[in-house]
Amino acid sequence: MWGLDELKTHKEILDEIDLDMTPEKAVETYLEWGTGWSRKEDCKRWPGQESLYFVVYAWEDPPCVTLIRQGSQGSMEVAKIHAPPKMVQDCIDAGGKKPGVGVYAINEPLKMWLRRLLGI
Repeated sequence: MWGLDELKTHKEILDEIDLDMTPEKAVETYLEWGTGWSRKEDCKRWPGQESLYFVVYAWEDPPCVTLIRQGSQGSMEVAKIHAPPKMVQDCIDAGGKKPGVGVYAINEPLKMWLRRLLGI
C-alpha cells in the first residue's frame, strides 16, 4: 500500500480520483446488491469500470484517509495518508456515529485538504 509520497508519483491515479464518490454510492454503483441498477442511474456501464475514492475508517490510529479502488469484482486499499486528527474526527462526527459503522465518506474540509496536498 502506498503512502503520500508514492501516491504523488502516480499522476494516472491522481487524475482518476473521484472526490465525490462515497462508500454508499460505490456499493450502489458496483455491487449487485446495490440499488443503482434498479434506478438506471449510477450503475456500472462497462466491464472493468472502477472508481478511486477516499474513505475515513473511524478505528484508525493515527487518523488516515484511505484511497480505495472499487470495481464490480471487489475493492482494494491503494494508499493511506495521515490526516489531521481534528479533521478526521469532524468528518466522523458529521457522518453521524452509528453503532457498528466505521467507514465514512470524506467531508468538504477533507476534500479541500486533499486537493491542496495532492494537487488535484
